[in-house]
Amino acid sequence: MHFLLPAVLLTMSLPAFADVDVASFYEVTTEGSTTRLKAGEAGKIVISIRAKTGAHVSDEAPLKIELSSKQSKLEKEKLTLADSLNPRKDGEKNYPDPRFEVPFTPTAQGPTTVEAKMTFFICTEKLCSRQTKHLSFPVEVM
Repeated sequence: MHFLLPAVLLTMSLPAFADVDVASFYEVTTEGSTTRLKAGEAGKIVISIRAKTGAHVSDEAPLKIELSSKQSKLEKEKLTLADSLNPRKDGEKNYPDPRFEVPFTPTAQGPTTVEAKMTFFICTEKLCSRQTKHLSFPVEVM
C-alpha cells in the first residue's frame, strides 16, 4: 500500500506540466556556421544547444544528431554527446551546453544545404522531455 502513494502523487502532478512549453527552456543556434565559400574550400557546420536558467541538456539520456547533404561531403554524419566540444568533466556539477562543429566540403558550385535531425532531452528539476528538431543549413558555393 505504501508504494501506491508515490505513483498516485506522480500521476496527479503530471497535468501541471502539460501546459509547460519545454521549447522555451532552450534554444538551438547555428552561429558560426559557414554560409558562403568558394568551390573546393572546406566549411563548417556549428550546432549549439543553449539551455536557459534552470534547465540543462541531459547527459544521461541519448543525444543524437544525424547530418546529411546531397551536395556536400561531411566529415562526420552521426554525432552524440561524446562529440560535443563542451564535455562535462568528471565531478563537475554544472551541465555545459553542447556545441558541435563538423567540417564539410561542397561537391559542386551553387546552392547547397546540410540537413540535421536532432534528438535530445532537456531537463529541469521537475521534468525531462525528449526534443526533436530538424535544421537546414543553406550554403552558397561560388
